[in-house]
Amino acid sequence: MPAAVPPLLPLSTWWWCLASPAGQAFPYLSLDGSPLNHLLLDPRSGHLYVGAVNHLYHLSPDLQVLSSSQTGPKLDSPECLPPIVPKDCPTARVTPNTNKILLLEEGVDAVGSEVGARSLIVCGTLFQGICDKRSLGNVSEVLYQTSNPVDTQYVAANDPRVSTVGVILNQKGVGLMLVGRGYTSKGPSDIPPITTRRLSPSSSPSRQAFSQDEELGKLVVGSYSEYNNNFISAFNHSDHVYFLFSRRDMWNRKEYRTYVSRLCAGDRSFYSYVEVPLECSGGYNLAQGASPAEHQGRPVLFVAMAAGQASTPTATGRSALCVYGMSELDASLQRAQELCYTEGGRGRTGQEEAYIEYEVSSKCLRLPKDSLKEYPCGGEHTPSPIASAVPLSATPSLTRETQLTAVTTATEAGHTIALLGDKKGWLHKVFLEPDTTGTLYQSVLVDQDRPVNADLLLDQSGQNVYVLTDGKVSKVAVSQCEQQPDCQSCLSVRDPYCGWCVLEGRCTRRLECSREGQANHWLWSYQPANQPCVTVQSLKPAIQSREEATQVSLTVAQLPTLTEEESLSCSFGTLPPQPAIVKGTTITCQSPLPELLPPSPPGSDHVSLRVSVMFRDVAISSSDIIFYDCRAVGRLNTTSPCMACVGSVWPCSWCVLGGLCTHTNNSCPRQHTIHNSLEQLEPRGPESCPCVWALQSSPLVPMGFLSPLTLLGRNLDMFQGEEQYVCVVVVEGEELKLNATLEKDPENMTYTFTCSAHEFQYPVNHLEYSAPIYLQRGSHHIDSAPNLRLQLYDCSVGQSDCSQCRAVPSDYGCVWCGGESPGCAYHLSCTSSPGPEDACPPPHIIQIQPVSGPVEGGVLVTIHGSNLGMHYQDIQGGVTVAGVSCLPQPHGYLISTRIVCELQPSKQETEGPVIVTVGDSEPGQSLQTFTYQDPQLTGIVPDKGPVSGGTSLTVQGTRLLTGQRKDLTAYVGQQPCYIVEEVNGTHLVCRTSPSNQTAELTVRVLFGKAERSVPGQVFHYMEDPVITAASPAESFYEGGRSIKVSGRNLDVVQQPMISVRLEHMAENILVMRRRRYARLLAKNHLLVFNSTVSKMTCVTPSVTHDSKVLGVWFELDNVKVSFESVAGKTFSYYPNPELLALNRDDPDTPYRFKPGGVIAVEGKDLTRAMTRDEVVARLGDQECEVKTLDSTHLYCEPPEKQPDSLGSNQLPSLRVVMGKLNVDLGTVQYDTEGLSPVPLAAQVGLAVGAAVVVLVVLVIILMYRRRSKQALRDYKKVLVQLETLEINVGDQCRKEFTDLMTEMMDLSSDVGGPGIPLLDYKTYAERVFFPGQRGAPLSQNLDLPESRRRTVEQGLGQLNNLLNNRLFLIRFIHTLEAQQNFSQRDRGYVASLLTMALHDKLEYFTDVMKTLLGDLVQQYVTKNPKLMLRRTETVVEKMLTNWMSICLYSFLKEVAGEPLYMLYRAIKYQVDKGPVDAVTGKAKRTLNDSHLLREDIDYCSVTLTVMVKSGVEVQPCPVKVLDTDTITQVKDKILDQIYKGAPFSQRPAADSLDLEWRSGQAGHLTLSDDDVTAIVQGRWKKLNTLQHYKVPDGATVALIPRSAAVVGIHQVYQTGEKTPMLEGEGEEGLRLWHLVKSNEEPEIPKHRKSSMRERERAKAIPEIYLTRLLSMKGTLQKFVDDVFVAILNTKRPPPIAVRFFFDFLDDMAEKHGIDDPETVHIWKTNSLPLRFWVNILKNPQFVFDVQVTDSVDAVLSVIAQTFIDSCTTSEHKVGRDSPVNKLLYAREIPRYKQLVERYYSDIHSAASGCYQEMNSTLTELSGSFGSDMNSLVALLELYKYINKYYDQIIASLEEDAAGQKMQLAYRLQQVAALVENKVTDL
Repeated sequence: MPAAVPPLLPLSTWWWCLASPAGQAFPYLSLDGSPLNHLLLDPRSGHLYVGAVNHLYHLSPDLQVLSSSQTGPKLDSPECLPPIVPKDCPTARVTPNTNKILLLEEGVDAVGSEVGARSLIVCGTLFQGICDKRSLGNVSEVLYQTSNPVDTQYVAANDPRVSTVGVILNQKGVGLMLVGRGYTSKGPSDIPPITTRRLSPSSSPSRQAFSQDEELGKLVVGSYSEYNNNFISAFNHSDHVYFLFSRRDMWNRKEYRTYVSRLCAGDRSFYSYVEVPLECSGGYNLAQGASPAEHQGRPVLFVAMAAGQASTPTATGRSALCVYGMSELDASLQRAQELCYTEGGRGRTGQEEAYIEYEVSSKCLRLPKDSLKEYPCGGEHTPSPIASAVPLSATPSLTRETQLTAVTTATEAGHTIALLGDKKGWLHKVFLEPDTTGTLYQSVLVDQDRPVNADLLLDQSGQNVYVLTDGKVSKVAVSQCEQQPDCQSCLSVRDPYCGWCVLEGRCTRRLECSREGQANHWLWSYQPANQPCVTVQSLKPAIQSREEATQVSLTVAQLPTLTEEESLSCSFGTLPPQPAIVKGTTITCQSPLPELLPPSPPGSDHVSLRVSVMFRDVAISSSDIIFYDCRAVGRLNTTSPCMACVGSVWPCSWCVLGGLCTHTNNSCPRQHTIHNSLEQLEPRGPESCPCVWALQSSPLVPMGFLSPLTLLGRNLDMFQGEEQYVCVVVVEGEELKLNATLEKDPENMTYTFTCSAHEFQYPVNHLEYSAPIYLQRGSHHIDSAPNLRLQLYDCSVGQSDCSQCRAVPSDYGCVWCGGESPGCAYHLSCTSSPGPEDACPPPHIIQIQPVSGPVEGGVLVTIHGSNLGMHYQDIQGGVTVAGVSCLPQPHGYLISTRIVCELQPSKQETEGPVIVTVGDSEPGQSLQTFTYQDPQLTGIVPDKGPVSGGTSLTVQGTRLLTGQRKDLTAYVGQQPCYIVEEVNGTHLVCRTSPSNQTAELTVRVLFGKAERSVPGQVFHYMEDPVITAASPAESFYEGGRSIKVSGRNLDVVQQPMISVRLEHMAENILVMRRRRYARLLAKNHLLVFNSTVSKMTCVTPSVTHDSKVLGVWFELDNVKVSFESVAGKTFSYYPNPELLALNRDDPDTPYRFKPGGVIAVEGKDLTRAMTRDEVVARLGDQECEVKTLDSTHLYCEPPEKQPDSLGSNQLPSLRVVMGKLNVDLGTVQYDTEGLSPVPLAAQVGLAVGAAVVVLVVLVIILMYRRRSKQALRDYKKVLVQLETLEINVGDQCRKEFTDLMTEMMDLSSDVGGPGIPLLDYKTYAERVFFPGQRGAPLSQNLDLPESRRRTVEQGLGQLNNLLNNRLFLIRFIHTLEAQQNFSQRDRGYVASLLTMALHDKLEYFTDVMKTLLGDLVQQYVTKNPKLMLRRTETVVEKMLTNWMSICLYSFLKEVAGEPLYMLYRAIKYQVDKGPVDAVTGKAKRTLNDSHLLREDIDYCSVTLTVMVKSGVEVQPCPVKVLDTDTITQVKDKILDQIYKGAPFSQRPAADSLDLEWRSGQAGHLTLSDDDVTAIVQGRWKKLNTLQHYKVPDGATVALIPRSAAVVGIHQVYQTGEKTPMLEGEGEEGLRLWHLVKSNEEPEIPKHRKSSMRERERAKAIPEIYLTRLLSMKGTLQKFVDDVFVAILNTKRPPPIAVRFFFDFLDDMAEKHGIDDPETVHIWKTNSLPLRFWVNILKNPQFVFDVQVTDSVDAVLSVIAQTFIDSCTTSEHKVGRDSPVNKLLYAREIPRYKQLVERYYSDIHSAASGCYQEMNSTLTELSGSFGSDMNSLVALLELYKYINKYYDQIIASLEEDAAGQKMQLAYRLQQVAALVENKVTDL
């Protein structure tokens, strides 16, 4: 029983949709979750399942919702692995869940028979694409779901835009799912394109559902991003599985193509993988949908293809349906297999027709010819994956201009019908001919402008197709034969489903017609003869009078055959059928009786009936017969019935006396009959009818006066007797009857009727009204001419003044009647004496427009008033304006009320009234005054603008408002300038139009025809402004961030603007609005070059947080420049940065500040859209100088004295301003103790205080030794004292850190690009594989004589084959390790040589390494397992080191490299800031107490001006050094500054340059460490420093090349290796010293060394020096944390190699029964942190092209030791005997331990199963870096060891039985013979 709809069921709607273009109605269901993703049909129940965004639906066949489930949104991020923990995944957002896979799993038992356990498989984009199983009866019921998914269970793509397809198989009772998915850039990027997933968990071996385990197949790919397959479909056919996808052709033209790949259904190893490209002629290259089906009895593949857009994966609208035979497809695939198996991929012509795809290290072979027959599904020895270079071609069956998106097919009576969906929401039905040519016969609009989903499914009956669009599921009938009512419509739709079943009288499918096999019984539109319907060819008679019944004969073609018992009948309309007589093709019937006929329709004179030939109750064929009604003809025409009767199309005659229209001539005997014009009898036609044909009197009839009417008639002699005639006038529907008298003229046969006079009184709204008139004789209506009408009129209506009245035509007799109430009246009704005809009152002027004009005239003046003349001619020459004639315009004249005249020139400025004179009447004068003005232009602002126009130009002048606004036009040269604002007397603003060139043009303004120009000033059309750069590209919502814009000609624009287009979400409605422009500001500080502004600044506008920015651009008048086109990236808005109050716990309490330090402000996302220079911090009324800004902190340095408050509060508050964001962070109170005016005393006090604290620490340490029982308490006290010390140096640390961050910010701008001098992989591998060795094999070439080279290379090739034999390689390694003189160095060297030789087969290398490690574990289990991997004592341990180095290179490059490099640079910067002894290497700033410079050295910072030659120019460069630096140290610091960011190997060595001090014009002094000026004291010689030479601050120096003869005291060492300090011995036995003299104590005997160390340790470190160490540690803390977090971060997926190897160690422990977690922890520590990371931490030169000095190395050693301590499991306690290095990080190590433990546990808790992923990664690494390895040199070096231990190796191989079978010893002897001509027992 289906579950009820859950209460949370989303809103769904049932509608009936009418697709009007196709006239087809169908049910549909609207669902939430747009776009709907997948549609699935259960073939058993017919139920539907819909996968949508965040929803899953279960529908009945008639689209009723049975159950549903909400699948999202949920907190997720594609960059994080599930489960999602918000604090560990900062990118986590509430993410919608898009359905990617929706499949039906049929339950199967062991032998494959179906059982009841069926389920729905659902996979979405959330949580890296995991899947679950759901009940088919209720989709909200989850049958299986993993709570903690692992990497092997990530199935679908985590990106909604990336395709995923799946197909389910049953292999030997095991349910499997093959999945094809595209490449995703976020999340796990190493999931193969095609994988096999098990559908059910298994216990032995332990496997989870949906996992992709190592025993299941996958498609191995070298480069995932290169082979980004866009999967379209996956399906089963025969014993194979097929995938259809498109991707770039990486083998040939790099164009996008569509491919079909095939796998054997039982091939778990993918040996049988082969693919072939599909080609569809016409350029259709991208598949959009596919459907396997049958056509003409053979399997085919229908593919909807689209043409790609110019070498991109984007489909255009041009598309086609292409059909590929499955047999041809299989043949093409088999040919590719066969060629690659047996012919090396070459065809008969020698061309490469098959090859190995996906960058896999395999190649086509030449195996025996029957290999494909023997191994149809491939094997371990056959090459794969294979691709055909020869495409399978097809010709389009149908082409469309709208992109096709879906295809499915149906078969009807052996014919194939394709159903196609397109992007615009249409469903197209196509009939396919046997040759696959398609004919489109119907299109149905399913969902307007919504793409049809590729899941197009037929229901169980095949009668309907389910169509899925973005928001609807529709059920569309494949055909609607039953809707076609007749044969013609049935066949005209050309629906192959439909034909006309003749005897059943309906449109049906063929099998639904009972006699479809007999001739003429089922008619089909696609029959070759294309027979028409059964038709009536002739009907006699076709028209007849309804007053009589006759015989009707029908001639019918294509009559179906009948049996003898069957008969036909005739049916007329709805009347009962009548028997028919059939003779051949003629059928005769009797027409119906007149009384049975239906009446004619209203307003019609006939009725048309359908006469049908009937078989039983079915109409076989029909035609129309007309029954006419002559009586109705006369009735329908009331004015002229006789004329209508005899002029009718029917054979009707008119009976004159009876006034009757009849169909027979004998219907009116003894009467005059007028015959129809169609007949030949006389009289005939309308001309013979008696009628009134004209008015003899005038048709004009004035209202209110007796008016006689006279009518003229003819043919009235037909009437006999004397009957009264009456005139009838119809006025507004009422008939007025007037008696008429007849006067007859016998000669002319004319009849004159005089109607009695009548006074008409009807209200009318207009001057006249047209009234019909006719003549009536007795009750008989005499015909009238159609246009016989009276014109009734009233003079007083509409004529308001004299002029209008007199303008009425004279025929009407209207006059202007004077008196007390003057008005227009009929002349006979005017009681007063009307004036003369031309005497009207004088003109009256009401208004004139405009009231001013230019003295040149030319503008139009409009005069409104009354009595302004009857005709235009009346006022010609009668209009003056201010005394000047004004020329009236005919087109503007309205009788009596309006005059438009053109102003004529005036000789001077003047004013006066407007005067109008009409004829001889008195002139009329206006009350308004018109002014002739002389407008003047005085200037323009601005005087320049871009040629694109758009400049707002202000024209200044006087009397600019002359004439009307429409009379004003402005021009710049000949270009119009459009007036945009209201004009006043002194200003006119217009916007310039574009110009085609730069020019200097005069500005003109036209006042009508009067032109004025701006004197002495021109407008400059300048080159358009060009923006070349704009940055930054980010702002926050509040806006106000300054955007720096660079370009050319920016000053051309007066009002540059920045524009933002937003999409605003309000109540779920998308509102497009355009933001107001923000002005570009700060133009007063622009840099000017060649008179053009090159820079400007604009401030970003604020936007609301719920807005989406669609675009940002600059508007420079008419020049629009998008930000993206300038900056190369889109402009982004981010949430506002958050700044936390200084006292978050108690905001009202002032923040206590100690002068001399910095204020640290915490926040969030502070640098996302802001830099340090843009932030302003103010403390009270003074600035707090911002020193450092990072993502979470802002450090600012306040003034030394407490500033005054700006507000009412006594204490100053700290305000931080970021753009428009202004945040008050609370008040600040200075500690007055820190404001002592004697800073020296403060320093002494601090030193004494620190000394006391350290003495306390020493006392505690002594107590610890005496009282060991109080160890824990002592430990805590030590920590407390250390914390106190750190607090005391806290301010100093903060200032140091601020300075360091300022320096590092400059460095950060380069980091991420070329700023990090990363070593290339080859150099990196050389330094890691062969540390400290010069001339390593990686950089050597094979040094052989040419005569031997080929033979030796052949031998080395055979040796390479031997090494690829696992047995040989393991025997070889074990034999070498068994030799006593095979040293530890030899073991490491051989391991690295093997790594080189097998680098292109890393998967094999890894397998061998695992085998050897398994042997190693076996050895240590019996001894002490915790000691395993602690040292590199075996070959496999060095192999492991190399393996980790290879696998983690990309992690170093992408993740850990940047923080590691920043740490190195921070250490170097801090060390160099203090003095470093050039001889002993001790430094003032260090973390290593043994390298601490303990003496107080007086030094000061000196800034040298270094002259640097750049090309031909010499530029000064300031460099900070110390006056105590040796000359070599100074040179190194100068080189560091000049070559900042450059690789160390690319800069000159300090020894190759001399430092020259330049003072004045001629004073050049070369400085050196040792010269004749050096100071010698006894046996000691001091190295020269800047102090020695008395070089002042600001001195000018230069580095000049040293001559080759000069030899310094330094030596050149390998690039990147540590450079040793100066040698202790100088010439003549003198000892060199720099800052301190080395210890002169005699050599201490060995037996006293330990006591000496104790004594040395017993000397407490002076507190000031411990403070130095703590200060250095605090300054570097952030960088150390960053490195440790980058290495041990669990927020991002750990490197696959680490997960893989830790899984391996866990398996080893489980295998050998080791359940001690500490042991496994130690193994993991020894294999990763100790073996790899410590090596990298101590040796940055392994990764970067840098130099690591001893002083930097000393600091790195402490940090590396801290990392080691953090990875140990033992409790970390410190006491008096603890090394100072451990004391330093005593507080941090527990925190770091938690990081390590979390890292290990997270990897362990993530279930295993990353073997496949690891193998894919290894394959990719082999392809990427294998070519960098010099494998021949490595093989030759390995052979030297083979030669050295030749006999032992041969003996070992011969002892092994398996080795004997493989003839390994013999093959090695062959190698020896080739490589060195060794004589063997061959």
